[in-house]
Amino acid sequence: MRKTIVEMLKNAGENFISGESIAGELKISRTAVWKHIQKLREHGYEIISREKCGYKLKDAPDLLLPSEIQIGLDTKIIGLNMEYYPSVDSTNRVAKALAYHGAEEGTIVVAEEQTGGKGRLDRTFYSPRGKGIWFSVILRPKILPKEAPKCTLMAAVAVAEAMNRFNLKAQIKWPNDIMFNWRKLVGILTEMTGEIGKITYLVIGVGINVNIKRDEFPEEIQGVATSLLEMSGEPLSRVVLFRAVLEEFDKLYIEVKALGFDRVIERWKKYNVTLGKQIQVISAGDGETFTGKAVDLNSDGALVVETAQGRRTVYAGDVSIR
Repeated sequence: MRKTIVEMLKNAGENFISGESIAGELKISRTAVWKHIQKLREHGYEIISREKCGYKLKDAPDLLLPSEIQIGLDTKIIGLNMEYYPSVDSTNRVAKALAYHGAEEGTIVVAEEQTGGKGRLDRTFYSPRGKGIWFSVILRPKILPKEAPKCTLMAAVAVAEAMNRFNLKAQIKWPNDIMFNWRKLVGILTEMTGEIGKITYLVIGVGINVNIKRDEFPEEIQGVATSLLEMSGEPLSRVVLFRAVLEEFDKLYIEVKALGFDRVIERWKKYNVTLGKQIQVISAGDGETFTGKAVDLNSDGALVVETAQGRRTVYAGDVSIR
């Protein structure tokens, strides 16, 4: 309902819109309208009220509120349902709980900050308040569990395609780190719940460093992390960027449901900075370390590496470019 009020205020532009008009549209009392306006003000909306004129929106916050993101959002699955938190330990944890209790496919959990964000291999992920986009999406794809890692590639391509809208050229390091000048812009973590032969649900967590200055990163990651602010030289609207990410994610997911992952893998290759490079691999599970040249991405999304002992296929692990 507050989303509709915000939309009405935005459509009114510089004109006032009466409480009576809002009440009539929403079929609620004028007192209820006033209460919704107060809640919107608490969320940071600057709304002017004038006797006998009504309400006018002067400014909207750069918060990742459903009332902001969903206005004009052009998606069929992703983001139609959103759960917003000013602060949360981990959006993936919340999304997994929602998924377990039956949340619809495409549900988004987004937070202004994460106090316990996690990346791949159980690494911490710095997620400061108001400086990035920290979200998770619930998917229920009808694919085999062995195909789940390809959804991680899909998420990376979705973010890369969204960045393209802002003339920001993404570079993806296998499998899903988006880089700029060999420093990390975006981290993605996919977690699966299911059984043999069937996925019950996937939760894909995405962390995008948007408006973080270099000296705002913790000292220990200043040499390996960066942000879109550092990349572009100017702040970006998190609301506009997030909406673009959700739209690209939706397009790709609908395509995958209809046609499979072949085109996702093709697009991943377009953005990748891993193939053709000498790399070091730390295998997931046994921790074996080996080096070689990354030569291809196979149809499973696994990395094919040419080593001195022959070709090896890496399905999970940590890759660094030599």
